[in-house]
Amino acid sequence: MFKKLPGDEAQHLVSTTPDTAVVFRPAVVRTPAIVTLVIFVWRLLAGVVRLLWRHPVASVVVAVPCALGWLYGWQWGVALVALVLLGLTVWGLVDRPSFLRLVGWRLLAWWRLVWVYRRHWQSVMIVSGLSRKVHGRDYLPHLIKVTCTSWADLVTVKMLKGQAVTDWSDRIEHLAHGFGATLCRVTVARSGRLLLTFPRRDPLATPLPAVPIPPAASVGPVEIGKREDGTPWRLKVHGTHVLVAGATGAGKGSVIWSAVRGLLPAKRARLVEIWALDPKLMELSFGRDLFDRYAADPAHCADLLEAAVKVMQERAGRFAGVQRNHTPTVDDPFILIIVDEIAFLTAYQNDKGLKLRISAALATLTTQGRAVGVGVLAALQDPRKDVLSIRNLFPDKIALRLDESEQVDMVLGDGTRDRGALADLISPDPEQGAGIAYTRLETSPDPIRARAGYVSDADIRAMVAAFAADTLPLSFTEEMA
Repeated sequence: MFKKLPGDEAQHLVSTTPDTAVVFRPAVVRTPAIVTLVIFVWRLLAGVVRLLWRHPVASVVVAVPCALGWLYGWQWGVALVALVLLGLTVWGLVDRPSFLRLVGWRLLAWWRLVWVYRRHWQSVMIVSGLSRKVHGRDYLPHLIKVTCTSWADLVTVKMLKGQAVTDWSDRIEHLAHGFGATLCRVTVARSGRLLLTFPRRDPLATPLPAVPIPPAASVGPVEIGKREDGTPWRLKVHGTHVLVAGATGAGKGSVIWSAVRGLLPAKRARLVEIWALDPKLMELSFGRDLFDRYAADPAHCADLLEAAVKVMQERAGRFAGVQRNHTPTVDDPFILIIVDEIAFLTAYQNDKGLKLRISAALATLTTQGRAVGVGVLAALQDPRKDVLSIRNLFPDKIALRLDESEQVDMVLGDGTRDRGALADLISPDPEQGAGIAYTRLETSPDPIRARAGYVSDADIRAMVAAFAADTLPLSFTEEMA
């Protein structure tokens, strides 16, 4: 059987085979030699100009020794190269951070661009299905540049016309393994351009100690750990609500106690009050004396939440028409309500009356509280909707290690796992994975990977010794009444 080819249909074709396919003869256009030479010269000049424009430093580095060797002899060119290498070596030994920032990471980025990404770009794009074939021609997304940091490669890509971000986020495993990385994260740089992050190592593999207590009083954002890029992980608690989800041993206590630790100076200055609900009687009871209000029994937890609603409504009545945002003062301090294992109060509570009271109070606080200076920091293990129906009322969310991949989107929002928030793949080994989390803020759809500092029992005892408060008893609402 003949192969179909573009061009004119063959004439006077004689065949005795009844199922012979129609054969096309390709059209041949003879190009004059002068046209071929002009096109070749034009492409050569355009390539040189493009090379000089994209890589000016590399072009100068190659051109100067070659010019010096051509004018004065090869010995001078070799001497110049040796002198430059010696200077770079001394610079790297004396001031390594500046050398890496200005030279080292740029050289590594060039090497990774040539040897890893450009070398395998076409095959990875085709196999992963990110290229398109139109009329027999392959169209590939454009690899713009590669930038290296101390822990990852940042690859800027121009998408094909008509592609969507989900086309790439659905193929993060193809991209990661295609370029020899453990994972890939996709973020939008600007319209039509993506930033692909390929980690070379894990900067959060080592457990972090507790963050030092800040010297000045502040309601936040409070520093609770370190982000993947090496910058401090600061958690906003004033003016928002935070939901922390994670399996047993994932490190929820590290997030809670680090937040408390960062608010202690403001609490001493009476700009912050911390109210604690501890239905498990295990985590928060260890530092009970640090809290202005504390409750563990479900009935007392309901009383505490309703008391917070009363404070919120009283403030709202005074602030109406006067101010729209809360500024912490001694008379109107910021109130942070910490609920450890909120599911014990909202889903696993046998008393339907208490369950309705608690759910109603939490819904009221999370919908109206942050404007008047009342915030909720809640932690739970199971993020299903039937366990916590108001999870969407928390603007900021933190996902520690989770048991199932579906739970990632339950906590952080639809499509977050496809963009690189692999909370279900965090190591269950406490040394490697406890405290590591992906956080999604109200102001940004892109997940951020970070690790909270570990607050030990000794750290909590020291906090209690230095900042202990006169805590009202469990039945404080009855005494107030």
